[in-house]
Amino acid sequence: MTVPLLLSAIALTLAAVPTALFIVNLFVFRRLPAHPAAAPPPVSILIPARDEGETIGACVEAALSSRHVACEIVVLNDHSRDDTAHIVQELAARDSRVRLEVAPPLPRGWCGKQHACHALSMLARHDLLLFIDADVRLSPDAAARAVGYLQRSNSDLISGFPRQEMESLLEMLLIPLIHVVLLGYLPIPAMRWRSNRVAYGAGCGQFFLARRGRYVEAGGHGAIRRSLHDGLTLPRAFRAAGFRTDIFDATDTAACRMYRGNRACWAGLAKNATEGMGSPRAIVVWTVLLLGGHVLPFVMLGVGFAMQWRTVTLVAGAAATCVLAIRLVAAVRFRQKIAAALLYPLAVSLLVAVQWDALFRRLFGRPSIWKGRAYAHAVAD
Repeated sequence: MTVPLLLSAIALTLAAVPTALFIVNLFVFRRLPAHPAAAPPPVSILIPARDEGETIGACVEAALSSRHVACEIVVLNDHSRDDTAHIVQELAARDSRVRLEVAPPLPRGWCGKQHACHALSMLARHDLLLFIDADVRLSPDAAARAVGYLQRSNSDLISGFPRQEMESLLEMLLIPLIHVVLLGYLPIPAMRWRSNRVAYGAGCGQFFLARRGRYVEAGGHGAIRRSLHDGLTLPRAFRAAGFRTDIFDATDTAACRMYRGNRACWAGLAKNATEGMGSPRAIVVWTVLLLGGHVLPFVMLGVGFAMQWRTVTLVAGAAATCVLAIRLVAAVRFRQKIAAALLYPLAVSLLVAVQWDALFRRLFGRPSIWKGRAYAHAVAD
């Protein structure tokens, strides 16, 4: 029984560390202050849109409902093949705060979203730039509260993690793991104390608020032009330039359905993977951490129970309890479905499979396809 007990002990160690960090982070990964700053400066809400006919109307309407802060809403039609432009034109005709702009041709070596955001930054009229995806819906006080937090935190770039809406099975299994990985492996207090530590840079590409001057000095989206994972690379570009970044829980201030359906969910997560957990340098470490700390406990619990090994069962049970508890807490805190949380070991196994799938695609030279465009993997290790 020595080997099973050793594996159970390893599983408990790998489970206890993210559990402890998750608990600490829960107290510092906070929602925006309820009261916006007095007389906040105006904001440019910048929305890149390519084939977003299903979502762009609701996105712009929600932005138009913003209170307590003056804003403009600039939508960049990035060569859409659907009725995106027509929908925005109708909204612009009804409200002068909405502007529809047309994206220039995509230059070689740029990701479409980064190029669109770069163009939007130059079209913005205000000094605060709020970049949101076209499937994000802001609450009426989201922009004003985010400006208040930017000022209070003395940050140059802040990023919110919206409430994720999920319908398909893979969405419900995989998307919630964003919060588990974020809070289980990013030391948020250290991220704030050591603002010059590039590796601590993190964010969500669905919601970024930046000071224009710092954005320009850091190179903006031009600094990450080839990246498909701006949630990771934009904060790191700011930190590399010596600027402060921060993150917050946007569960009550924004909502988003990141991907629509099983296939889109897998493809969307895979396109980002090799710039994060699925990079050649990181994937083995992340595989050990995720499978060892979040799947192995359940495997050893089953083995211990089946073989009637009491010590193995107790140790593995403690490990399984740790990680299942943080998944359930995350489900409650971030308004996710509890039933999907009970399939946690399967979800983590699928997440690891996504990372390896992305890596093999990269190694065999298969580009990522997104919004009808093909991208070679950009990040070299």
